[in-house]
Amino acid sequence: MTAPSVLTLSWEYPPVVEGGLARHVAGLSAGLVRRGAGVHVLTRGVDAEPPTPAADGVVVQRVARPAPPAGLDAFLAWVDALGDELLEAGLVAARTRRPDVVHGHDWLVARPAAALADALGVPFVTTVHATEHGRHRGWVQKHPQSHVHAEEQAMMDRADAVLVCSAFMRRHVLDVFGAAPDDVLVVRNGIDPVPPVDEDRVRALRDRLAPGGETLVLLAGRLVYEKGFQVALEAFARVRAATAPAAPPARMVVAGSGPHGDELRAQTTRLGLDDDVTFLGWSDDGTLPALYRAADVCLVPSLYEPFGLVALEAMRGGCAVVAGATGGLREVVVDGTGIRVPPDDARALAAALRRLLDEPRLRDRLVTAGARHAARFSWDEAAEQALAAYTRLGVLPRTAAGPETARPESGVGAGVADALVDVPVLR
Repeated sequence: MTAPSVLTLSWEYPPVVEGGLARHVAGLSAGLVRRGAGVHVLTRGVDAEPPTPAADGVVVQRVARPAPPAGLDAFLAWVDALGDELLEAGLVAARTRRPDVVHGHDWLVARPAAALADALGVPFVTTVHATEHGRHRGWVQKHPQSHVHAEEQAMMDRADAVLVCSAFMRRHVLDVFGAAPDDVLVVRNGIDPVPPVDEDRVRALRDRLAPGGETLVLLAGRLVYEKGFQVALEAFARVRAATAPAAPPARMVVAGSGPHGDELRAQTTRLGLDDDVTFLGWSDDGTLPALYRAADVCLVPSLYEPFGLVALEAMRGGCAVVAGATGGLREVVVDGTGIRVPPDDARALAAALRRLLDEPRLRDRLVTAGARHAARFSWDEAAEQALAAYTRLGVLPRTAAGPETARPESGVGAGVADALVDVPVLR
């Protein structure tokens, strides 16, 4: 008996990458395939793409959907339209191969994922990567935060199993949404082995970003308030001021894009750091590993962080890490692998950064310990945990049992069941 067939829905999937969610879905999907599962990912792209097997064996299908618009209300309308397109594509795909489980990633695809599960008569599993409650520190009473929070609550109530990436997120989901403890399971993020890095690209980045041989400090991730990059800029300004009028001991590079970008650039100007901070914008999967190799220190100053994949990637890539002691970062950056500081504390972050600038031997020790620690995280382990979650729900591979047609009597999938008359369903 082989592993089950999984229909995965995600609003991003490489090379369309908004944040860590895309890397999680890609890593987990590939890990499931290595364990014999069939994985069909439904996602978006610039153009529609039919189901196509990738090199790792994952079948990827894309609906045509442009980049999300600015403004929260416009974004919510965009999410609704994307959901309609994913649902339609999923119904068609199920006629060719009926899945044993539908796995949606976050609230943005919860509605179509639940509808597909109901229509097919299979379990609906969701992975919660972050919550509106966490991002806004509990302030979800007003629109549009209230809308997103309600969507997340409905997703939790409907899901047959809820997967989270850290013990912190499990506690958070149980506290905020009142989920049943047995239904919330930890499937922590993995990480791929160190990818091949073009050393010429690494040298070119060093020459461009730290032309005087300065220590290079990296911020990487989506430019949103909860990542705390504004705290890092203030901390860097404190370090610069403490060393004036001597030449700056370090330069900073910011790799990422997002709605908080304009404010971060304006803050950089206010702090007088325009000559010492470079904003690279979004970096692809080829540039980011080279940046980790080129940089000496990676700051992960999150105010809210369900896991902290950037910290793990930085450790793997050879950076010493300073992280906010918050959320899942406390589980990722354990004692001896990096430095943890209180979140939203520019003074403490500046002190930790200055220590690493002044003590290259400490940086080297953290790089060695961090790389060893990062190697313990694997997508194969994550896939095993996900398969265990499917098994708890009674998900079994399709057998030779006679086909039936999925016709839910009620629920979100009831309205689309008529489109599935040719879909075999195992009872």
